Amino acid sequence: MVTYVLKNNRAGICRFGVTTGKKIGNAVMRNRCRRIITAAFKEISGDICCGCDIVFVARFKTTKLKSTDVCEIMKRQLKSAGVLK
Repeated sequence: MVTYVLKNNRAGICRFGVTTGKKIGNAVMRNRCRRIITAAFKEISGDICCGCDIVFVARFKTTKLKSTDVCEIMKRQLKSAGVLK
């Protein structure tokens, strides 16, 4: 999974998006990746500093992971980006 973070000018609003390409698989696999990433983000959304836009790009290995595994990866990536409290 790849994470892009950009500061926005909206006061106190944190937005996120998920993208999945056709290389991941069919529509079922792509939707599963989106659901897994969204569930992981909801777990840690309270710890994220406001005022940023976050985009998660799913990779092929994301289809084989569970939301708890993705949550740990997401925490590590957001902490290195300086967004996690």
